[in-house]
Amino acid sequence: MAERQATIASRVGLHARPASLFAEAAAAQPVEVTIAMEGDSAEEAMDASSMLSLMSLGASHGDVVVLRAEGDGADAALDELVKILETDLDAQ
Repeated sequence: MAERQATIASRVGLHARPASLFAEAAAAQPVEVTIAMEGDSAEEAMDASSMLSLMSLGASHGDVVVLRAEGDGADAALDELVKILETDLDAQ
């Protein structure tokens, strides 16, 4: 299973617009991607393409999250999603 850590760069964290953009990007990936707060177990990970899951995660600016995926294209998918999380989407 591929895994990446990312630091939330958006000033409002994973809420509203940043969460929507990230969920859309996660849903477009060829593999299922999960997200969890750093330190949480893999069993606590949530569907990264779900707005409800992202909002309930409660990730704020500066928090570290862990993305996981398995299968063909998992590494590339996670690399792309990390770039999104580590971009201040509120500034755009």
